Amino acid sequence: MKGALANYRVLDLSRILAGPWASQMLADFGAEVIKVERPGSGDDTRGWGPPFIGDDTETERDAAYFHSANRGKQSIAIDITQAEGQQLIRRLVSKSDVVLENYKVGGLKKYGLDYDSLKAVNPGLVYCSITGFGQTGPYSQRAGYDFMVQAMGGLMSVTGEGDGMPMKSGVALADVMTGLYAANAIQAALLYRQQTGLGQHIDLGLLDVQVATLANQAMNYLASGTPPGRLGNAHPNIVPYQAFATADSHIILAVGNDSQFGKFCKLAGAPHLASDPAFASNQARVKNRQQLVPQIAELLKAKDSQWWLEKLADAGVPCGPINSLDKVFEDPQVQHRKMQVELTDDDGQSIPGVANPIKFSATPVNYTGASPQLAQHTQKVLKSQLSLSDAEISRLEQQGVIQSHKHADTGT
Repeated sequence: MKGALANYRVLDLSRILAGPWASQMLADFGAEVIKVERPGSGDDTRGWGPPFIGDDTETERDAAYFHSANRGKQSIAIDITQAEGQQLIRRLVSKSDVVLENYKVGGLKKYGLDYDSLKAVNPGLVYCSITGFGQTGPYSQRAGYDFMVQAMGGLMSVTGEGDGMPMKSGVALADVMTGLYAANAIQAALLYRQQTGLGQHIDLGLLDVQVATLANQAMNYLASGTPPGRLGNAHPNIVPYQAFATADSHIILAVGNDSQFGKFCKLAGAPHLASDPAFASNQARVKNRQQLVPQIAELLKAKDSQWWLEKLADAGVPCGPINSLDKVFEDPQVQHRKMQVELTDDDGQSIPGVANPIKFSATPVNYTGASPQLAQHTQKVLKSQLSLSDAEISRLEQQGVIQSHKHADTGT
């Protein structure tokens, strides 16, 4: 069954995480994604290991990091600093629906591969640019990375213990969220093109995305004028909603309403807390968290985690364990939802992956393959899309304009 974006072609000039995350999403939805990489080294993340996929005897192994964001794509290697390389890109653009790139502002203009240049080749082109700070503004010429954007965008100011050092997220969330925004924006632009025939330029900055995804914390500040601080695992607007120690480890208690609080108090043998006006409503509990939280902490220490998790779940009180990743992928719900997939590369090697979480009823995600090897599809794409002959491909290889893989897929 074809995916929702079947018959759309994406030319992906991006690397690292935000852009590849977006194009992987589009590939999952059925789009044909052609990943353009540098000859020789390819996407930087191919070398961001260990760990690497494959055994130690292999000479060409890619980092697990690379495989997290590049499944379902075709890899071609073209040197865009050479005039013939630029011409190849322009010819591919004429046959594509989307261009995705994350070069510095103006970085592609000198090669004639910026939006204004390419829309002359393809007026219906959707061109998405991802940068650290966007195409305009006083920081637009700066390089931007997830870690510094988490800091500049406020996320680290609300992450970590109140008396500790500000902390980044354990995952590059600014990059991942930017990739998700990019995938959404590209699909919206394609819908607009379907209605009008017009393409457009999408300008996405990591800092903008980080600010946009501060969610309730941003609104807490805008409504009060007081910057929220770090609360560790506690919630600024809900109490009790944090991690607590039990007799043997820790659990998450996530009480979302007053009814759930009453059920917890009854189970914990402290019904008086639910009837106390100081704690009876969430508003009161937030106001009086300093008095309430230590009492809850003492109650939870009375039993081990398994006891609490079973009894709280039976009582309808939201709770959960704090799982390490081995426990995550052993979890029966995660397994039932098939959140781990096994993909096969062209050498027949099985490569593990994390599934797309979206469950379509009519156009299910169809994983077409594992992440490609560098330049694996150069010959195939140039033959099928541009009708280049073997002699032309050989000449371009000798001149260093393109690179082909030694086990290249040359099918047409």
